[in-house]
Amino acid sequence: MKQYSPENLRNVALLSHSGAGKTSLSESMLFLAGATTRLGRIDAGTTISDYDPEEIKRQISINLSIIPYEWRDTKINVLDTPGYLDFVGEVKAAIRATESSIIVTSAASGLEVGTELNWNYSGEVGQSRLIFINKMDRENANFSKTVEQFQARFGNRCFPIQLPMGSHTDFTGVIDLVKMVAYGGTSSEEMPIPEGLKPQALVLREKMIEVVAESDDALMEKYLNAEELSSTEIVDGLRKAVGGAKAFPILAGSALSGIGIRQVMDAIGLLLPSPTQRKIAVATDSPVSDVNVDASNTPAALVFKTTADPYVGKLTYFRVYSGSIESNTQVFNTNQNSVERIGQLFLVQGKTQKPVAKVEAGDIGGVAKLSATVTGDTLGSQAKQVKLSALTFPKPVYSVAVYPKTKADLDKMGSALARLAEEDLTLSVKRDAETGETVLSGIGDTQLSVAAEKLQNKFGVGVDMVTPKVPYRESITIPSTAEYKHKKQTGGHGQYGHVVMSFEPLPERNENEFVNKVVGGTVPKNYVPAVEKGIQEGLKEGALAGFPVVGVRCVLVDGSYHPVDSSEICFKIAGAGALKQGMLDGKPVLLEPIVNVKVTVPNDFTGDILSDLNTKRAQVMGMNPDGGMNSIDAEAPLSEVLKYATDLKSITQGRGTYSMEFAYYKEVPGNITQKVIAERQADKVKEEVSK
Repeated sequence: MKQYSPENLRNVALLSHSGAGKTSLSESMLFLAGATTRLGRIDAGTTISDYDPEEIKRQISINLSIIPYEWRDTKINVLDTPGYLDFVGEVKAAIRATESSIIVTSAASGLEVGTELNWNYSGEVGQSRLIFINKMDRENANFSKTVEQFQARFGNRCFPIQLPMGSHTDFTGVIDLVKMVAYGGTSSEEMPIPEGLKPQALVLREKMIEVVAESDDALMEKYLNAEELSSTEIVDGLRKAVGGAKAFPILAGSALSGIGIRQVMDAIGLLLPSPTQRKIAVATDSPVSDVNVDASNTPAALVFKTTADPYVGKLTYFRVYSGSIESNTQVFNTNQNSVERIGQLFLVQGKTQKPVAKVEAGDIGGVAKLSATVTGDTLGSQAKQVKLSALTFPKPVYSVAVYPKTKADLDKMGSALARLAEEDLTLSVKRDAETGETVLSGIGDTQLSVAAEKLQNKFGVGVDMVTPKVPYRESITIPSTAEYKHKKQTGGHGQYGHVVMSFEPLPERNENEFVNKVVGGTVPKNYVPAVEKGIQEGLKEGALAGFPVVGVRCVLVDGSYHPVDSSEICFKIAGAGALKQGMLDGKPVLLEPIVNVKVTVPNDFTGDILSDLNTKRAQVMGMNPDGGMNSIDAEAPLSEVLKYATDLKSITQGRGTYSMEFAYYKEVPGNITQKVIAERQADKVKEEVSK
């Protein structure tokens, strides 16, 4: 594949709800462009973009795939993205690396949840968009209804520039409303419009011209004067409106049969902007703020994806925004403030890598085995440093505890999880010091299930994933006093330590306190730290179920000692014993973490969400309606919302989002306390047996 100037490049993300046909569309485009000799099939696992074993097994896209092809003196870099909502990180990366998107929807299913969400993600960065209504040959396909859904949701800026011919049982081609010609089947030959469709085509053409004219004063003047606009003027107006994200043309076709796909490919080159038509997003702390898309300028490339390959190592995919990156050279990583050695560069087509000497401005390439570089970093020149705006990803909201299946798996699990988290920035891994669990967090259960399969297939690490333990606490509710005397006589020196202590609950369950109020030296000063140490160790396991103790003031009131038999260890034991007795006498309670939950859902689902929150012992604090959406603020026990991502997706069909953060600890209801204590005791028995 030859080098292309930025003006002759198009970088396009394919976005849709799962099952709308993005992968089939990319296969059809590759085939028509001559980049492949046969059409791959999803059910056969032979597509170029879905090559990962998990993708073939599940028959869904999981990873972002780069699918370049050449078409009419233009290179098109198509980034095929997952439609499943759990893999939104791949979608965000593709949008950051491209200037425009094709929103793919099914003519049979219409405007679906994932399509709407992806539209919004693309709109957040002002991308140009084409809408492709796919599967026109499917039963129940309805072009007009789907168009109406887009217009009802996003306005009349979404309008057809094509009209399908025939029905789902006999879908024969498309009518070009700009040129007012028809294309039959997969042919590029122009033919007359069927007489029966001319009236409808003329009506749609008039609506198209009206929207296009609004984007240009000269065209608007001609339109108002009832002057006929030429095809060239309409195309120029379309290009300007689409480039400014003021118009979103709708096309139709069938990826599987290839009908209408040539016209989509033509529209990409004709209407969508090149890299030169977009302002480069530079970070606010970038040493250089003005960067132009030019192969002769200072190099600046953004790393938008990193993959971990057990055989090749780390693979880094980058988009060059300015200058060029050459093979076997050095570049400067502005984010890491380090020099990276660049080996052999390559262009990517699915899993295929084609070596190239350099990757120029506007293009996308890859390189293996970079040492310090991670997703979001900028590669460029040390002499003239540039930092491009980093990628933004949603925070993980769904967590599981990860346990190795064998001792061998334990040894490899930590590094394998870290490499997965480096590959997908919507994943995070942490060690919970309180529960002793390794916690993997992500967007949803399917994503984490795929992560477990990757651990096995890529790194040979078998894991079990379970619901994480809740970090409960214990405290007391009333003041108490305890006396403990540790006394033991042996053959030599004996053991003696005696303390009298009082315990009282602190307001708002604040940090534990230790206070020394001994007077008269009944407990020598050199033994007081030992008493405090015994207390601190005892606070790690409460009297109810062995959870850490919080919100207790421990006061050393009195005691006694023996001039020969007393020692630090004796007073440490005495302090721990007094605490245990004091906790039992202080009417101990179990405390559970309460989290602040902010749920954002369409107004139609507000009632269902409130009902569901009530079943989770949540307390709604307020609601804030905004533009058809409702933000609900609530407090809920963490134990009730550990799997809320799955519940919310089910209730709102994926339209809802939420965030969650720790608020405070609150007393657990009595009936639930007994259940938690029983589960804790059962866990301890299992731990003892496993030892």
